[in-house]
Amino acid sequence: MKKRNLIFLLLMSVFSLSSCKSEYERLRASGDTELVYKKSLEYYNKKDYLKAQTLFEQILGRYRGKKEAEDLYVKYAYTHYYLHNYILSASYFQNFANTYITSPLREEAAYMSAYSNYLQSPDYKLEQGYTIKAIDELQNFINAYTKSTRIPEANKLIDELRLKLETKAFDEAMLYFNLKEYQSATITLNNMLKDFPDSHNAEKIRYFIVKSNYTLAENSVYSKKLERYETTLIAAELYLNKFSKTKDRREVDGILKSTKQIIKNLEKDGYKDKSTRDRS
Repeated sequence: MKKRNLIFLLLMSVFSLSSCKSEYERLRASGDTELVYKKSLEYYNKKDYLKAQTLFEQILGRYRGKKEAEDLYVKYAYTHYYLHNYILSASYFQNFANTYITSPLREEAAYMSAYSNYLQSPDYKLEQGYTIKAIDELQNFINAYTKSTRIPEANKLIDELRLKLETKAFDEAMLYFNLKEYQSATITLNNMLKDFPDSHNAEKIRYFIVKSNYTLAENSVYSKKLERYETTLIAAELYLNKFSKTKDRREVDGILKSTKQIIKNLEKDGYKDKSTRDRS
């Protein structure tokens, strides 16, 4: 008896699923624009985004220029978003914002385009094209919608994305440093100070600028030593002026004293005359 009931329930489930599927397929083939519109919204509200998306695609063109068009297009963009197709959702939201410039939904679409790109931003070790794109779009959103309630969240997302770029840049600088490519390390670290002036890692960045410049000067050919030690001197003085209590201060102070003495010895040794002869 129990087995017979179980079989009956399974058959009813299969029949029910089959009926639902056939209803959806009949709807797609019906050509009834109003019915498809009504049912597409029902699927959307039930969070069946794949079916809603398919039906939206059938009728979007038919509603162009009508009052329902804006809401329909935004919902269509959201189906891609909810299905985690962020490349497409970013594209459709951006297209809406560019097309419906007077729409009350434009602000939301502009933000969702930027947010879709934010969600595509990968781990900091990977290529950061989407990270940069998301930052640009979020900043454009802030500039365009100065009174938006979304601005605090947009600023928070920008900070998060910029930290990712900063982390990647610092890792790159440390890779150069560990490979003893000190000139490349100093270039990357100095660029970080320009690109991330409010960095919480400013002390660490400047410390490695001092170390990289000093080691580069030590290993330079004679004709370039004085110039590079002078660069080290400036970097060390900047570090000591900015950071009064750090664990690396004593080391940097030692580098400063050593650098001053080396510069003094080079100048005493007639460095300029010798380096000129070396180049001739």
